[in-house]
Amino acid sequence: MEDETGERSSFVIGLIENRAKEVGVAAFDLRSASLHLSEYIETSSSYQNTKTLLHFYDPIVIIVPPNKLAPDGMVGVSELVDKFYSSIRKVTMVRGCFDDTRGAVLVKNLAAKEPSALGLDTYYKQYYLCLAAAAATIKWIEAEKGIIIMSHSLLVTFNGSFDHMSIDATSVHNLEIIEPLHSTLLGTSNKKRSLFQTLKSTRTTGGTRLLRANLLQPLKDIETIKARLDCLDELMTNEQLFFGLSQALRKFPKETDRVLCNFCFKPKKVTNEVVGIDNARKSQVLISSIIVLKTALDALPLLSKVLKDANSFLLGNIYKSVCENEKYASIRKRIGDVIDEDVLHARVPFVARTQQCFAVKAGIDGFLDIARRSFCDTSEAIHNLANKYREDFKLPNLKIPFNNRHGFYFSIPQKDIQGKLPSKFIQVMKYGNSVHCSTLDLASLNARNKSAAKECYIHTELCLEALMDAIREDVSVLTLLAEILCLLDMIVNSFAHMISTKPVDRYTRPNFTENGPLAIDAGRHPILERVHNDFVPNNIFLSEASNMVIVMGPNMSGKSTYLQQICLIVILAQTGCYIPARFATLRVVDRVFTRMGTVDNLESNSSTFMTEMKETAFILQNITERSLVVMDELGRATSSSDGLAIAWSCCEKLLALKAYTIFATHMEKLSALATMYPNVKILHFDVEVRNNRLDFKFELKDGSKHVPHYGLLLAGVAGLPSSVIETARNITSRITEKEVKMKEANNEQYEGIQMTYQVVQRLICLKYSSQDQDSIRQALQHLKDCYVNGTI
Repeated sequence: MEDETGERSSFVIGLIENRAKEVGVAAFDLRSASLHLSEYIETSSSYQNTKTLLHFYDPIVIIVPPNKLAPDGMVGVSELVDKFYSSIRKVTMVRGCFDDTRGAVLVKNLAAKEPSALGLDTYYKQYYLCLAAAAATIKWIEAEKGIIIMSHSLLVTFNGSFDHMSIDATSVHNLEIIEPLHSTLLGTSNKKRSLFQTLKSTRTTGGTRLLRANLLQPLKDIETIKARLDCLDELMTNEQLFFGLSQALRKFPKETDRVLCNFCFKPKKVTNEVVGIDNARKSQVLISSIIVLKTALDALPLLSKVLKDANSFLLGNIYKSVCENEKYASIRKRIGDVIDEDVLHARVPFVARTQQCFAVKAGIDGFLDIARRSFCDTSEAIHNLANKYREDFKLPNLKIPFNNRHGFYFSIPQKDIQGKLPSKFIQVMKYGNSVHCSTLDLASLNARNKSAAKECYIHTELCLEALMDAIREDVSVLTLLAEILCLLDMIVNSFAHMISTKPVDRYTRPNFTENGPLAIDAGRHPILERVHNDFVPNNIFLSEASNMVIVMGPNMSGKSTYLQQICLIVILAQTGCYIPARFATLRVVDRVFTRMGTVDNLESNSSTFMTEMKETAFILQNITERSLVVMDELGRATSSSDGLAIAWSCCEKLLALKAYTIFATHMEKLSALATMYPNVKILHFDVEVRNNRLDFKFELKDGSKHVPHYGLLLAGVAGLPSSVIETARNITSRITEKEVKMKEANNEQYEGIQMTYQVVQRLICLKYSSQDQDSIRQALQHLKDCYVNGTI
């Protein structure tokens, strides 16, 4: 089956819900022949979890039942699609098509025998809604595309979305994971890029799509993350392996992953009376698929040779599952019995057409040989016609290019044309420094050449029927190969390539623990460091004993960039890639929440403050103990007293949880939280005032620092009258005096609790330390001395 979507999404999604707020999702990827099933409780009446999944899959079709099954107070998935996804094709299928029993049978029969079918029986009763969605989705695909999905050909995953880190659509936008918020950077000519665009050096479309999927849903399984990191370790220390893999992957056609999955689908009707444009086109696609498969299998020995001595678990597993699998040699032998050995995959249009016409060995089909003769004669006649025109019209530089849409046409440099072209030339178009045109004779020969090619395609397909059936018997190994090539493309051409282009030690391997701290030493922003050579690195430390950091500083001091930086480093680490830092140890994060930016949402009639509150409510309703929460300037869109009250109460709510929180604010009153709650740490971005101007250092330091009247200084730069600024200065000095007295009183009251809590925090850090016993004893003794002396 042909996939014409290129890098666009190729997902068809089935959605169904019940009155218990459960939603079942079946996402069928036409490109990779994979089925992803998810079932979950929708915790938000606005369907945030479902929106996150739909944003991730970016479907081309959404299939829903006709009637609302959602509980009261929720709009239902059908209305959700109408309201938020009106540009996507919506298909309504009768409730009977959503049959979970039928879905269970289909999934069991279609799931690949290796490696994804193991243990599927345990999931059937648990995921009845997503199985019902799968039944409707598969039924629609087979009817709409006119195909039969081959048995044991699909890669099936259950609950796939929630085996990974969840990043809601708002956070994806705020963190610039896929698209940048602004295309240009102020003060530079450089284009700003997203994290995805920064890493996008993959060669195949499948590898690019896998990279996007991993950034939107990073891994949560530590063993899988470590396997990828071990693989990167080996690639970075073994140059021969790295460059060998890069060269081996170039031998595989870019379309390999898409084409290999075409064998999972079989047309419903194949007869010897194949006529018409559509069938000729389908025949051409089938022949092209066979040629790509032959080229890919020819490249396997080189990949096998490179991977043979690999030591990492991931590369070793790939070698065992693919390079030592005899089924690939068997398929290659079957292809060799029918397909000419000299046929190779080609991207140049006429070369590709010729290869497709001569794919099957001569003598197998007499009608095919006659059609080939006609094809060669018309091709030769076209080139003879071009030579005739060169001589007759004195056009020595006349060329005869070819494209799939128009066939052959003439291209003449403008400098060779004296006056007007002869009237024989028609369809004249100026194209750059050349003129493109045709003649009636060329148009006639083009039609005959195209007709001969179609005859070749049709007869070639008839010759390949038996071969296609034989290949489809082992289709599961082809989907496995496609999956592995995409993974290698991402790891080698994206991750390893990015690391190799950096100076030594600029990117380091992150360490992971189950319940340890989140500690990053000298971390840098993975996007902005490519633009600014003098990017200032900063640290972060969060643990069970210190699970909230409040970051303070004036406008433009670097707070928002810092919040984004921490999230992007965590996401990058959980994809299994090195990170821009000197050292990092991380606790696996299951969800990332962000509350950043101040924009009115006119579509939903929400002010800046209402948008803020909706996003905050979603965070507080869905937060877990292993979440990472970053909040930027919460409460500044309403009155100062209400804003401070909301920010304070949200901080107290977050402090009661074990989630790690980074809270950026202008409100200096929030620093009083650290005097009452020992698990709060205050940091600030260093700024110096020189000659009534702010000198930003972009360096994070402990404690709070009062920068007097920084808002007034910025207002002066913006052009506010001096009399207005002076009046504002007098008012703010009186307010500040009262706040300082209150803060000093709080410090005296909670000083003892603070010291005890800091001791506990350091003891927890030592619990997860990898140092030897003598070093830990020394650290404990030092901690005891500091506590006794009151210098901790």
